[in-house]
Amino acid sequence: MNSLKKPDYNYIVVEGPIGVGKSSLAVKLAEHFESETMLEKVEENPFLPKFYANMKKHAFSAQIFFLLSRYRQLKSANQRNLFKNSIISDYMLEKDSIFAELTLSEEEFKLYNDIYMLLQGHLAKPDLVIFLNAQPETLIKRVGARGRDFEEGISEKYIEEVNEAYHKFFFRYESGPMLQVNTNDIDFVNNEEDFEKLLEKLSKPIRGKEFFNPLGSN
Repeated sequence: MNSLKKPDYNYIVVEGPIGVGKSSLAVKLAEHFESETMLEKVEENPFLPKFYANMKKHAFSAQIFFLLSRYRQLKSANQRNLFKNSIISDYMLEKDSIFAELTLSEEEFKLYNDIYMLLQGHLAKPDLVIFLNAQPETLIKRVGARGRDFEEGISEKYIEEVNEAYHKFFFRYESGPMLQVNTNDIDFVNNEEDFEKLLEKLSKPIRGKEFFNPLGSN
């Protein structure tokens, strides 16, 4: 195992579309770096099953719940000074607007954006974003494999739209260093050789936008 214990970045966010494996990787990186974790509590959103069953009807309530929940969690971390230690999260507040723009009506998005703009300026920005991506077919398989009951209503079309929206967002991302990682043929969580490749990449400074396309070890 790579002997690297502490990241060069104080606040790392692992991001990516549904099913890409961001939470699992965030936990594994935190264990390796002996960092704090800050994980999104998706299951606590009571509107999510309703949203997947009827997106048009329940999109606004689901989105506002997520926005406020993410904001409270990040604000609490700021107040507890967790960022004085290294911390690894599986989401960033900016991701909220990706889904909002995708699912809300024009009128709903205007109201949502007013609330978002009041909140987003008061939180710390990541020192590094690791953007995990994969082909829609891979994401669909991974979502199905994890077997969450509330995700049974997710359509393949929605996963494809979310994936495209993430790529558009990070194509324009300029808020700090970003490492874009192709995860189609690798398994950072269950394959130690794959994980070692990522650790080796992270042992060197990430400047601007960089792309990492490792070959699988299997």
